[in-house]
Amino acid sequence: MLGRRTAMLSAASIAVAGSARAEKKYGPGVTDTEIKIGQTMPYSGNASAYGVAGRNQAAYFRMINESGGLNGRKINFISLDDGYSPPKTMELARQLVERDQVAFLFYPLGTQTNTAIQKYMNQKKVPHLFLATGASKWGDPQHFPWTMGWQPDYHTECKIFGKHIIANVKDPKIAILRQNDDMGNDYIGGLREGLGAGWEKLVVADATYEVTDPTIDSQILQLKNSGATVFVNITTPKFGAQAIKKVAEIGWKPVHYLVSVAASVGAVMRPAGIENGQGIITAQFAKDVTDPRWATSPDYIEWKAFMDKWNPTANQLEGSNVSSYIVAYALVHVLKQCGDDLTRENIMRQAANIKNLEIPLLLPGVKVNTSPTNFYPIRSEQLARFEGDHWALFGDLISADGS
Repeated sequence: MLGRRTAMLSAASIAVAGSARAEKKYGPGVTDTEIKIGQTMPYSGNASAYGVAGRNQAAYFRMINESGGLNGRKINFISLDDGYSPPKTMELARQLVERDQVAFLFYPLGTQTNTAIQKYMNQKKVPHLFLATGASKWGDPQHFPWTMGWQPDYHTECKIFGKHIIANVKDPKIAILRQNDDMGNDYIGGLREGLGAGWEKLVVADATYEVTDPTIDSQILQLKNSGATVFVNITTPKFGAQAIKKVAEIGWKPVHYLVSVAASVGAVMRPAGIENGQGIITAQFAKDVTDPRWATSPDYIEWKAFMDKWNPTANQLEGSNVSSYIVAYALVHVLKQCGDDLTRENIMRQAANIKNLEIPLLLPGVKVNTSPTNFYPIRSEQLARFEGDHWALFGDLISADGS
């Protein structure tokens, strides 16, 4: 009798344990039918060229929803216009977290705007995930465990530029144009490290601009008059296009380095004039879909079909339509990895547990890796030179550690 009772209790225990394992765990913003995701994006203002990213991600999530969603849950994507204004970003982040009760913020764009909300998001313990900014401070899990970046960090990119200048430009005299904020400062720190001990002698001019400035014409004239033979262009798309155009207009012919966040063919190079961009150097971690070498690759064909069907009015030459697609793919991977445990804690845990993920349209050899101590998902880039109407890769893939 005792043995039978023990067996019954054991069977009951197994059933309870199995039930516990299968139990769904939800945090705010998640139900059996929905995952609510928030975002801030500059659909207006001086950085509105980046707004295509939010629109493309909305299209991507529509595709996911119409194919059945994620384990039957549809994505409710709430993307709001902050105009690239930090106070507005703070207001909207509070609205999304406290009123709309989103599960997390995904791909909010901008260094200053994300700086404004970083402490708030961490105090609230809401995932602040895959930020659309390359500031190096987004990879600090010790102090900000709820904030994770996405793209290669600005510091590393400009360090690569600095090392390339030293190795390839004879007696360089360097002029810098940079946005007067944390983004510009982060890039400068990397350039300083890449140039090494020669920084003070090599940099002959350093001009800044405000995001509210109408043009940067006077800064470009100042830089040319310094006698510089190298131009490091640290700008966002609007000012990147202006700078390229003005450099050509005044007949200045420096070796020109352009940061990747302003290297879109559709949003920058074409508006600046294709002829004015020849020879400019940038860094890339994703495929340039205007490069004919990728025209027959399966991931390009798949992306093109997605764009044609789900976002047909978009300009497919704009780089943000590629980068936004890549990171949306990564987010879906993370949410699938969460299974039925869609608490904020587990969403963050799974975001910090990505192993050698290959994503369509990343350059060959670039894989996504994260861990509880590594909040830099992408850590490799390759240099590219603008030739004809597209970016042409050269050299080897370079990792953050310099390998």
